[in-house]
Amino acid sequence: MRWGCLCRFLWLWACLSYTQAVPIQRVQDDTKTLIKTIITRINNLSQMQAVSPKQRITGLDFIPGFHSDLSFSKMDEILAIYQQIVNSLPSGNLVQISNDLENLRALLHLLAASKSCPLPWASGLENLANLGGVLEASLHSTEVVALSRLQGSLRDMLRQLDLGPAC
Repeated sequence: MRWGCLCRFLWLWACLSYTQAVPIQRVQDDTKTLIKTIITRINNLSQMQAVSPKQRITGLDFIPGFHSDLSFSKMDEILAIYQQIVNSLPSGNLVQISNDLENLRALLHLLAASKSCPLPWASGLENLANLGGVLEASLHSTEVVALSRLQGSLRDMLRQLDLGPAC
């Protein structure tokens, strides 16, 4: 009986020794590629108009804007907020962007884990009750501003990944 368990353990050990981990550089390259893909998807939306990411619009202060120094935890928090906002917008064109944001968050968690950074999953905004009223009042403006600021945040993240973000 004991020899059977030992043999199974040794067989499993041999199988596991042949598996290889994904190089972290590949994960970082995939993360950058996904960020560029999301930016391209936003650019391809026909209703997008040029809006300054620094523009202040009453009622849209909860949408994150420019950040110069981003850590992994701050990136995840920003992406969680944008994912929540994108999911709240009624446009059917944004489903893929929402899925991409979820995948991007997972890749950032892998990068953080590779640097031994404890990174809990951010939950986004605590209260999006005011979003419903903002959407009813100005759906188009909210979508344009949110997507424009998302593009800016993604570009900031891309730059920060080249520098090597902190935990």
